[in-house]
This record gives sequence, structure tokens and C-alpha cells, in this order.
Amino acid sequence: MDLDTYMNSLRGKRAAVLGVGVSNRPLIELLSDHGCAVTARDKKTDLGDFGAELAARGVALKLGEDYLADLTEDVIFRTPGLRPDLPPIAAAVERGSRLTSEMEAFFDVCPCPMIAVTGSDGKTTTTTIISELLRRAGRTVHVGGNIGHPLLSEAAAMAPTDWAVLELSSFQLMTMKKSPAIAVVTNLSPNHLDVHKDYAEYIAAKENIFTHQSARDLAVFNADNADTVRSAAKAPGRVRWFSRQKEVDEGAFLRGTSVVVRDGRGERVVMDTADIKLPGVHNVENYLAAIAAVDGLVSDETIRDFAREFGGVEHRIELVRERNGVRWYNDSIASSPSRTIAGLRSFPEKVILIAGGKDKGISYAPLGPEVNEHVKLLILCGATAGVIRAAVEQAANYAGLEILEVSDYPAAVALADSRAKAGDVVMLSPASTSFDRFANFMERGRVFKDLVNALR
Repeated sequence: MDLDTYMNSLRGKRAAVLGVGVSNRPLIELLSDHGCAVTARDKKTDLGDFGAELAARGVALKLGEDYLADLTEDVIFRTPGLRPDLPPIAAAVERGSRLTSEMEAFFDVCPCPMIAVTGSDGKTTTTTIISELLRRAGRTVHVGGNIGHPLLSEAAAMAPTDWAVLELSSFQLMTMKKSPAIAVVTNLSPNHLDVHKDYAEYIAAKENIFTHQSARDLAVFNADNADTVRSAAKAPGRVRWFSRQKEVDEGAFLRGTSVVVRDGRGERVVMDTADIKLPGVHNVENYLAAIAAVDGLVSDETIRDFAREFGGVEHRIELVRERNGVRWYNDSIASSPSRTIAGLRSFPEKVILIAGGKDKGISYAPLGPEVNEHVKLLILCGATAGVIRAAVEQAANYAGLEILEVSDYPAAVALADSRAKAGDVVMLSPASTSFDRFANFMERGRVFKDLVNALR
């Protein structure tokens, strides 16, 4: 159905929007404009100017700790980070309320083919590479999900020849009942276990990106990751692989330094890893995943030209500045040990690492040996400082690495600046979430960049 048909089906109904964050604000306005009786519900007690705007629109506000009380609306739009089985939500569904989300509604009305990317690491960079390659190939592309901006309200302006490219989290996928034409699973490792019941539930949510595909659709999987290989066996459509470690029969792989694509017609070299401007073997994997997804849609020449120019996405091993011969990198996106490990492996030299944040219930043990191998000075702050220190000191290869704990980011940057010498790399790569001190990893990264750029 199209957007107008979908919205008209809600006209006159009572709609609850749970969470008044960035992704749901256009949704609230859209529902209100189409004659829904909207209640905006949020744990925050003050929505500032936007709350006044909503009140002027006639939107009811239910704020504070009891924001989920008396949940009786006909349709409930869940914010991604809110579990669908919370008792008030489950009780409302049991009584007949329909549970959905902005992204699920977009899947219902999107008029163009969709490529969606999920995984534990590499989602944003892979999504960005895919979207930019399609743009370079002359397509009109709409980027949304975890990046870009909410797309539901823009669906009416999309053409069938456009492409929607989405980054989807496990939270967005938990209740998804549709899958895109092309699905990409970059990798799977334990993550977000502070919200998911266990790793099995996390994997099951991720698998929704392809489980509702048709036999004509395509799913791209990482052949080097045991969990994605197991997931691939459940794919109802065509399967294509990417691999940095082995040759695959169908997909993209690395042979020496050559990026090779193989299909039923044969194989060809697309480019060399030297063409990839982004540092790190994990970014080679991101390109392999993207190439497997767009093979047949984008020319090899376009891929090569883009790879030589693309310098990366903000907060992902982003070069902030070089000062007195010291390079400062912002890798604030690294909210798990595996992300930080990938960042550390991107540099040939040992780095000064700033890490720590909020724990999300996953093991830090794998981080310890990697820090000992790749770090010359470890600066810790935040709630996970102690567990990261313990992981480093308990690792078999611990040889007395200097570990210093500070109270906040200004102190961390000042300390790193005082210790760094020409030729050094200083990297913020927290291996933890930002929620102990910041609203999100973007705010954390911007604070770090502001501090680095303020150094005299």
C-alpha cells in the first residue's frame, strides 16, 4: 500500500507513540496531520519547546515514570530501544492494541526496493558505502534506519526506481514482519545483552532482516563468522557470501590483495586493497559486504573510484587532527570490545588508547590481549574502567602495560596530550556504550573532537 492508504487506515483511531526521540517526532506530526488522536509517551518529564508544539497540535502528553500506564490506544508505535514484551505493552496487545514502529510502517509503504544492513559491527560504514555507490551509479537513494533520518514521512515522494538503504539494529528488527529485497548481515557477536535476554534472542532479532524474504530476494552473509554461516542456512532466498579469509563460490572475497567477485558466469578482479582509502582490515570486509550487495547494480570502475576517495564516516576511526606530529582519532562508535579490537588492528604502531563507558553486559576478556598487543598507554574513565583494567591485567600476554584512570574526558585528553610524542596515534575507542555520561555515541565523539581541536 502507499503512504496515504496506510495513514487513512489510521484516521480517527487513537495512536500511542512510545518515545519522543528524533525518529518518532516526524511520526507524531504525520499521525496528527492525518486525523489520529495521538498520545506522545516518554519517560522524560519535560520535552521543552517540542512539547509545547505537540500540545498546540492537540497531541496529548503522558510523561514521567508512569508514561506506559493506561496504555489503551488502538495502535502503538514502539521506539526501537523499548522491549516489546514489557508488561504494559504486552497487556495492551493482549487487549487488542496493534504494536508496530516507524520502521515497520515504512516497510509497509515503501514504493522502491530496499537494501538493509545489520550486524554487530560495520553496519554504518557498510550502509554508507552501499548508498554512496548507488548514488555514484546515478540512482536516487534514501538512507534511513539507524542513520540518515526517519523515512516514513518521505515515502510519498519516493519513486519505484529509487532505492532505500537502511541500517537496522536488533531493536528495530525484533518485531519486524517484512524483509528487504537485499539483506546484508556483516557479522554476529554478543552485543546489547543489557537489553536482550540472551545472545540467542539477539541473533533471532538480527535474522528477521532476511527470514521474511521471498525466493527471489538476496541475502549476503559473512563466510568468516560462524554465527552468520549458521544463520545463512535459514535464508529463504538467494545467498551470496563475502570473505576476507577464503574463496567463496558466489560473492566477493580477498585473494592476496585482490578483491575478487565470483558468480555462476566466472570471476573478475574488482580492485586492489590499496585502492581502499579507509584504514583497517575490517574496512576491507565492509567493502566486500557492500560489493556483494550491489554486484550487478554498480560498475567496478565506480567502486574503485569511490574507494580511492571515501575517507569514512564520522565517529568511526575518524581523523580529528594532526598536531605536533601526533594523530588523534575519534572512534566513538566503538561501543563494544569487538569494535575497539577492530580499531586497534587498523594501525601498524602501538597507540595511546582512551577507553571506558557504560557496561552493556558482555565480556571484556577478549579485549585484554588485544590491548596488550596494540597499546602503549591505556587511559581509562567511566563505569567500565575497572573491568577493562582487569581484562588487560589478567590476559596471558600482560607485561606491565601502563594503565591510568582519570575522572573525565578533559582529563583524558590532557593526559594523552602530555604523554604523546611525534609519530604517536591517540584514539578514543571506548569499548563501551556512552550512556554513563552522554546521550549517545555521537555526542561523546563530538565532545572528544571539541577537546582535541581546542588543544593549543
